[in-house]
Amino acid sequence: MTRPILHRDDPDAEPLAGNVKVTRADWLKVAMDALVSDGVEQVKVMILAERMGVSRSSFYWYFKSRQQLLDALLDQWDAQNTAGMIRMAQAPARTITEAVCNVHRCVVNPDLFDTSLDFAVRDWARRSGEVRRKLDQSDARRLAALRAMFERHGYGEREAETRARVLYYMQIGYDFAQLHEPVEVRLSYVPSYLHVFTGVHPQPEEIADFTAYVRDIWSGPDAD
Repeated sequence: MTRPILHRDDPDAEPLAGNVKVTRADWLKVAMDALVSDGVEQVKVMILAERMGVSRSSFYWYFKSRQQLLDALLDQWDAQNTAGMIRMAQAPARTITEAVCNVHRCVVNPDLFDTSLDFAVRDWARRSGEVRRKLDQSDARRLAALRAMFERHGYGEREAETRARVLYYMQIGYDFAQLHEPVEVRLSYVPSYLHVFTGVHPQPEEIADFTAYVRDIWSGPDAD
């Protein structure tokens, strides 16, 4: 029997099972986990109920249909990943290299940008025209924010657009390659990457600040 994903913090309490009431957030969390790990085909009410060890009936307290759940997952993805990248692109920065470092905080911090979730949505988009449309809209909004970031730092319209594309699509490809580079190796390339992206050499303090941020985020046992 599959061990329920949801559990009580008190080991002496009665375990979650049967018709126990779970929250809307519980359904969304387990659905998101299934989307990322197994694909949208596994985001089905019965499968999710079995993962949680609960009755499927509680699902309909919160969602009218599976489609409504899928729409909620897309909304959550957009609110986290797209809004997160735009927010970092708009963050105050004294130089363009500092601004790009701000954006790259999304790359290393899953609380700002969940790369695995982005991959899952892109895979989903291959099977759904509607999801493809929403993904295209999201990509356009992210690119517009990056283009505006370059323009704020004095780049012309065409150059800002080109550099935004290089920055964005390079990162998508880099993540997709799943190189599993050690942290120190990735950090060693940061000054050169910033120069390629911007045409400007970064300041030492910018590299130091970004390096400290990365090491703080990736200081756990799976940092490599």
